[in-house]
Amino acid sequence: MFLVKNNSKIILGIDPGYDRLGICILEKTSTGENKLIYSHCLESDRKQELHERIFYLCIELKKIILNYNPVELSIEKLFFTTNQKTVMGVSETRGAIIFLCKTLSLKIFEYTPLQVKIALTGYGKATKEQVNFMVKNILQLVTLSKKRDDEYDAIALAITHSASLK
Repeated sequence: MFLVKNNSKIILGIDPGYDRLGICILEKTSTGENKLIYSHCLESDRKQELHERIFYLCIELKKIILNYNPVELSIEKLFFTTNQKTVMGVSETRGAIIFLCKTLSLKIFEYTPLQVKIALTGYGKATKEQVNFMVKNILQLVTLSKKRDDEYDAIALAITHSASLK
């Protein structure tokens, strides 16, 4: 089990999806530094029904939450796209995640992609590459590892929330 240091806050960042779920555990230290504790991209089995995929993702996410004990969830707000089938599945997954986190007493915070881009780059039309570059710089990572975009999005969401804390 992860031990929390004095006056630090553990944030769970989630980029919701039923195919791939980006997850990040970020520690905001008492000095205001952001430390990446854990990140991963959970993938569900495409051959399974949506409800089975969501169930699997939530079971795995619960294990991570119980291991790291985050106190707040930073999750992406959905925006409408042209693919309604995908939006519905992501909405269902997002709802299940919010329910799980609320059940486990996490405070919920939601951010739009625009808010994340502005928080990290200062520019609302920043590219994924620009956001990922800022994630690397903010966390002082030597290299960008071969993380999936979903992981970087989850990390960016956690950093956005961390920046909003006083």
